[in-house]
Amino acid sequence: MTETMIAVIGGSGIYDIDGLEGAEWRRVDSPWGTASDDILTGRFDGVKMAFLPRHGRGHVHAPTDVPYRANIDALKRIGATDVISVSACGSFRETMAPGDFVIVDQFIDRTFARDKSFFSSGCVAHVSVAHPTCPRLGDACEDAARAAGITVHRGGTYLAMEGPQFSSMAESKMYRDVWGADVIGMTNMPEAKLAREAELCYASIAMVTDYDSWHPDHGAVDITEIIATLQGNSDKGRALVKGLPARLGADRAPCPHGCDRALEHAIMTAPDKRDPALLAKLDAVAGRVLG
Repeated sequence: MTETMIAVIGGSGIYDIDGLEGAEWRRVDSPWGTASDDILTGRFDGVKMAFLPRHGRGHVHAPTDVPYRANIDALKRIGATDVISVSACGSFRETMAPGDFVIVDQFIDRTFARDKSFFSSGCVAHVSVAHPTCPRLGDACEDAARAAGITVHRGGTYLAMEGPQFSSMAESKMYRDVWGADVIGMTNMPEAKLAREAELCYASIAMVTDYDSWHPDHGAVDITEIIATLQGNSDKGRALVKGLPARLGADRAPCPHGCDRALEHAIMTAPDKRDPALLAKLDAVAGRVLG
């Protein structure tokens, strides 16, 4: 048994969590750069929690420029065991309406300008992201959402685009009709891949703000409508997050899906060929298997 620490990465509209006991903003240094912001730590219902605003307080980081590696490394360093991503998204499905939440279970990664791995020449590793989110965390998120009265959809494919522009209509229709994506956003990749490399359970809560540009009755994305929906979603997102400690508990058993053992057989580089400088940077992410 280890002690649970639920780490929430808040997206657009969610920049803090109120009600934490012993709340304190902490700076956490990372060899992978500076995280998006300080990390808010405390306890809720006796369970350790951490909160990191993905874009920084005041929304200062564009999707491409979010320091994804530093964020995941910093959360791992302070003892996070479970990461809940909360982010705004567009919907490709009529049934996934603005104001609804989607518990994502698959991704299509269309980003191209981001560092996507902690590993490289000098210490090569390959982890599986066939199932990139943790079903155990997904169960807890779904249960907490329903208890909070949120309309939630379990399962969905998230198309991660580079941004910062929204999709053209042709792109939106292709993602929906040809590729079969359900929602679209700009921030869950490479975040989910990095969480897997760091052996952290990861769940993605996509908060629908709009229908992207495919919908014949809605047309182009309207930023004013998005902001209005974001405000309502933010309150729902906080209510969901506050329901997680009671469902996950203070004591944590090994993940039944193996998320916390993702590096078990992933490192390929022979011990005598590994780069000491890279190994030093991997102390938090991969220290368990690198010894």
